[in-house]
Amino acid sequence: MTKTTLTDYKYIQLDHQGIPMITGTTMKVIELVMAHLAYGWTAEEIYVNHPDLSLSQIYSALAYYWEYKQELDQAIQSDLKYAQISRRNAPESPFVSRLKREGILS
Repeated sequence: MTKTTLTDYKYIQLDHQGIPMITGTTMKVIELVMAHLAYGWTAEEIYVNHPDLSLSQIYSALAYYWEYKQELDQAIQSDLKYAQISRRNAPESPFVSRLKREGILS
């Protein structure tokens, strides 16, 4: 069984690495926040796109974000930087190679 830590937020718990998660799901708070920031989604729009979450879970995650904004923004920036480095270092996919050979991509 995975150890988690409860928080003052009913629907937020910290996993064994201290990462805030939405209770009863595998979704990290920052994943929900990134959708909120990237698409400008309201809580209701997040709910439409993630019907497996309740509005209470969504509002709890957003409230947690605003309380720990600086810390979570740093985690988001770290994840984005890791993704950029991974993309840069990833080998070209066979699909892209084939499109280049066929002259569809340059």
